Order: sequence, then structure tokens, then C-alpha cells
Amino acid sequence: MAHTSYYDQTLSAEAKIARLRRLAWLIDGAFKLPGSRFRFGLNSVIGLTPAAGDALLTAISLYIVYEARQLGLPAWKIAKMLKNVAVEAAGGAIPVLGNLFDVAFKANLRNLAILEEHFGIRSPARTLDLRPN
Repeated sequence: MAHTSYYDQTLSAEAKIARLRRLAWLIDGAFKLPGSRFRFGLNSVIGLTPAAGDALLTAISLYIVYEARQLGLPAWKIAKMLKNVAVEAAGGAIPVLGNLFDVAFKANLRNLAILEEHFGIRSPARTLDLRPN
């Protein structure tokens, strides 16, 4: 009997994309600054840890790209996603200003948009829903 992972057997492409959407929003846009349209995510907190925070955020971003590749995105779209991750990682490496750059650039939400566009998904309202599907 061939071994396939539990993950592959139980999650449809739609469910995987929904999970990636929740992750991207949690990292890049989960919270709103009261009285403004400015949104930020856990990257603001994680990025405060020098080096380790940036490495963790880059790993999370690369995980989203990995999942997009598993879902069958073409190489040129994966390259575009990797470029977003590289730009955010490079910008985020700058002390203090890098944290502000991470908050503004939002590579994970940019990559989510590429993923959703590829599958013809109209992104739901920009609110965070952490409930499981």
C-alpha cells in the first residue's frame, strides 16, 4: 500500500487555500490600529526579535510559497512569490526601519493574492476568521 500523508488525503485545494489565507492574514493583517485603516499582524511582534524573528517570518513566507507550489502554480508565479519574500526579508533585516518595512510591504498577503488570482478566487472581505473550515 502506497503511503500518502494524512494532510494530502484530507484537505482539498480550497481548504488548503483557506488555511493559507488565515495564516497570511494572521502574519500580515490580523489587527487594525483603532481609528485608522492601518492593519498589521504578528510580524510586528515576531520581527522585534533580532535575526531570529526575521528568520522565522521568512520561513513562514517560504512555507506559503511551498504550499502554492504543491497546489500547482506555474514556475513564473512561484518566482514572483519568491521575489516578494526576498524583498521583505532584505527590507526586514534593516534594524528598526526593517520592522516598519515588514508592516508596510505585507509579502504574505501579496503572495496570497497571486495564489487566489491563479485559482480565480475572489478574496473575501478583509477580516480575519480564525475558525477552522
